[in-house]
Amino acid sequence: MADKTLTILVIDENPARAAVLEDGLREAGHVSVVRLDTTHELLRRIFEIDPDVILIDLESPSRDVLEQMFQVSRTVKRPVAMFVDQSDTASIEASVDAGVSAYIVDGLKKERVKSILDMTVSRFNAFDHLRQELQRARDELADRKTIERAKGILMKQKGLDEAEAYRLMRNAAMNGKMKLSDVARSIVTAAELLT
Repeated sequence: MADKTLTILVIDENPARAAVLEDGLREAGHVSVVRLDTTHELLRRIFEIDPDVILIDLESPSRDVLEQMFQVSRTVKRPVAMFVDQSDTASIEASVDAGVSAYIVDGLKKERVKSILDMTVSRFNAFDHLRQELQRARDELADRKTIERAKGILMKQKGLDEAEAYRLMRNAAMNGKMKLSDVARSIVTAAELLT
């Protein structure tokens, strides 16, 4: 269920279509609704408004709008629902690649706005959770590679075995109240400066 205190940005050049979205949101209890009637300088305006959710209504998404949505999704990371009158497979794929959480074709009805909003936020949160998990896994893998590289440097330079090199790094991390990966990065950086 969507939070009623959300700031929701409605982007629509057509006042009649925008009114349908705004009415549906207000009937669902959302009072903080901001409307833009153009996609001109969209990223800058989104930064200024800082919405929690973005609803964009288009007759058909242009390449420029999809590029702007790609920038929005990579920069501001907000749930985005895109309403279009007609579509094709390429537009759907481009929209998903651009980070659109929900792509609704010919579905602009006041009664559906609340459920679409709830689904958009839920889907965004699920994908965001997966994105964060993937980033954590990548970071952990990078840290492990750095630790292994630092161990190799210590083994070579100090004539230590693997366990001794690891123990030396671990002790340095504990004594310096640092993460093991930070100590390893320091060792790798120092070795690169000296070679």
